[in-house]
Amino acid sequence: MSKKISFGNKPQKKNTEVLADQWVSNGAVETSSPETMETTRFTIDIPSELHRKIKSYCALKGVKMKEEIQVLLENHFTE
Repeated sequence: MSKKISFGNKPQKKNTEVLADQWVSNGAVETSSPETMETTRFTIDIPSELHRKIKSYCALKGVKMKEEIQVLLENHFTE
């Protein structure tokens, strides 16, 4: 007695390069006012405890971490 096993269709490979380009393009422009402002991704490593403190503070204040850190950087790097 033999058992037949059927397999579904072969998965199609998605074009991840196009999806990544779309994501970058869609996230590259931020609208904070009527004018648009070009942005750049900025990644840093910080201690986990500091991250928790920032995240908790922002959650209590009801703001996004990005917004709070952006304000800190803008205040520090004024021209």
